Amino acid sequence: MRVRRSRTMELMCGGAVSLLALSGPTFAMAAEAAAAAPSELEAVIVTAQKRAENVQDVPLSILALGQEKIDRLNAKDFVDIARHLPSVSIRSIVPGVGNIFMRGISSGPDGGASGSLPSVGVYLDEQPVTTIQGTLDIQMFDISRVEALAGPQGTLYGASSQSGTLRIITNKPEPGVTKGRLDVEGNTTFKGGVGYSIAGMINVPVSDQVTLRAVAWNRIDPGYIDNVPATRTYPSSGITISNADIAKKDFNQVEVSGARAALRVDLNENWTVTPGLLIQKTKADGNTYQILGRDLKVERFFPDHRDDTYWQAAMTIQGKVGDLDVTYAGAYLNRKFNTYFDYSDYSYFYDTLFGMGQIIQNNAGQLIDPSQHTHSISQYTHDSHELRIATPQDKRLRATGGLFFQVQRHELQSQYIIDGLATSLSVTGWPNTQWLTDQQRTDRDYAAFGEVSYDILPSLTLTAGGRLFKASNHIVGFFGLRGSEGRCFGPTIYGDGPCTNVDRTAKGHGFSGRLNATWRPDRDRLFYVTYSEGFRPGGINRAPQSAAYEPDYLKNYEAGWKTTWANGRVRFNGAVFNDRWDGFQLFVQTTANIAEVRNVGQARSRGVETDFAAVLGHGFSINGAASYIDAKLLDNYCGRIDANGNPILTCATPIAPAGSRLPFAPTFKGSLSVRYDWTMGDAEMFVEATGAHQGGNWSSLRTRDRVIQGKSPGFETLDLAAGADWVDWRISVYARNVLDSRGELARLTSCPASVCSRIYQVPIRPRNVGVKVSRTF
Repeated sequence: MRVRRSRTMELMCGGAVSLLALSGPTFAMAAEAAAAAPSELEAVIVTAQKRAENVQDVPLSILALGQEKIDRLNAKDFVDIARHLPSVSIRSIVPGVGNIFMRGISSGPDGGASGSLPSVGVYLDEQPVTTIQGTLDIQMFDISRVEALAGPQGTLYGASSQSGTLRIITNKPEPGVTKGRLDVEGNTTFKGGVGYSIAGMINVPVSDQVTLRAVAWNRIDPGYIDNVPATRTYPSSGITISNADIAKKDFNQVEVSGARAALRVDLNENWTVTPGLLIQKTKADGNTYQILGRDLKVERFFPDHRDDTYWQAAMTIQGKVGDLDVTYAGAYLNRKFNTYFDYSDYSYFYDTLFGMGQIIQNNAGQLIDPSQHTHSISQYTHDSHELRIATPQDKRLRATGGLFFQVQRHELQSQYIIDGLATSLSVTGWPNTQWLTDQQRTDRDYAAFGEVSYDILPSLTLTAGGRLFKASNHIVGFFGLRGSEGRCFGPTIYGDGPCTNVDRTAKGHGFSGRLNATWRPDRDRLFYVTYSEGFRPGGINRAPQSAAYEPDYLKNYEAGWKTTWANGRVRFNGAVFNDRWDGFQLFVQTTANIAEVRNVGQARSRGVETDFAAVLGHGFSINGAASYIDAKLLDNYCGRIDANGNPILTCATPIAPAGSRLPFAPTFKGSLSVRYDWTMGDAEMFVEATGAHQGGNWSSLRTRDRVIQGKSPGFETLDLAAGADWVDWRISVYARNVLDSRGELARLTSCPASVCSRIYQVPIRPRNVGVKVSRTF
């Protein structure tokens, strides 16, 4: 659906934001009522250690954004959230899909169909939703909080929590309460289109023991990238193509719709069962990148379209057996992509450099348009189960332990299509298909974990924990050109490919540990030191001549503090850390554009992260967070391994020399919010300004890619919001990215940068202005 742009809405929203933001203090001085702001900071309750506790009592680096903060940020997706989490960076080039990194622990994009598992774990409530293809972009409505746990969380959260864990906590059913909420929003993007959002929630008791909470949403994110008219002439054939039939302004519009429901069943005073169901569908046209140096413009010759549908059924059972707290958390996630993508950059540059167009012919032996476009169908399932037992947490000696199992299965069918391609050049049984991937990948994880804490003194606690794990990675199917069929070793075992040329398994096991000492000199101050480990399982590379890759480990040395001052009016937390990454997995593409993973060597990340909040009085409050991260390669990356499978670290011209900064690792990142609350009549008013800065970063570890692509520069953003709350109503206006910054999240090419020299930039969304009306009942 296409939403037309309204100049009236632009002027109305922009004027409202400016008026309220500038006049708020004037209204406040005229108001006779006292300021509505609290006299001290509210406690932030988190469940990072698998139990509810004040964030000031948790001896790890954690930043939590609550529901009120998320609402005030007008966050639509996780890109909006990540901007305000200093230890988190994100690479998102298509709507609804992103690679998340923490503390600079990144070797480049994760999430390949045959690549490494992610290094950051993502949880929705108790259930992991980390996926091979990138994080779920969950609608930020009726969310209790988002918790960012920096540093390895391997003990309690396992694989893919190597450098940190992100937890999205939904609001739960509230027994004995009938209430609801409806949000309606309209917004416009400068140099783009008009969007809207409608979302509703209802919480209703079904009986004395059963309560239902359900939410639903639909939103349109307006496009802002123009697919401009262009032509392209192939050197080998002289054939010229045009995109006149698909050139379009604001072609990257996104529609997101979905629903979520949870049922709380109180079996008795000790046992509660909470089944839940989530479904979301994203329909995205275009992509979120521009040609380097061409403001919000691309040249695409085939349609880019993506349907992303997922659903999750989850069950949490909580209860007590004697003094023991017992929790079972299980879930089944099913995600399906249907994607169309323009891959003509690959065709053009391979023809320009290597004359590849000379072999692209039809059945009559004539040269044809060699342009490639892709069609991919990807089915992903994730089945997870955890059983956890905890002793009473008010005892001097306390423990948490459990068992975990998960299986992830990714079925991928991807065609690289050249229209009119000769049958002799097409994969057998797949007309017009020059390359086919038709494979199934299965990852299994088994683990036993536990932590024990002991209060040596009332103010001093020691904690030790560990996780024993066993993992396997299996890929079976077909990949390659028609000529690849000569490497097949049997009939089709999986899928619809012509035969099977990959059927490989890698297995591994290991242990990750954690030690912590916490000192609490008084109720307002806590200090801790931690040693912890995170890991990712190894896996196989599809090509038979390529060795499997081994697990990689992150060793974390950390010291932190949690402090409250001025009788609860000021909070200042932080941590310093030194992380060492051993044998880390690097996702690379060969010149033939075949993905491989290799264990490279060693890297390290050092830094400091802080957050603070303060109630200044007279209605003013302030909060902020920042991180400084120095993440570097310690060994040369030469791209070769020895006879024992170890990386060769000495070479004349390293692919990446020791000392190279890790990709997607800005040195400095921070945000600062200033808020003013006051009352006027029956309304509680507020104005808020939020600024954020992100330093420059590289998108690749390879020196050659960096020379060609360049570095993404640092950028700043400024967001404004203002609003009024009555008993049942709220109206707010906002302007995100007020200064219309072209902040850049990443750079990319369609194939190896040494071949595909057209560089793309992923800009943040241009200035976006909106009005939101909320009704509670």
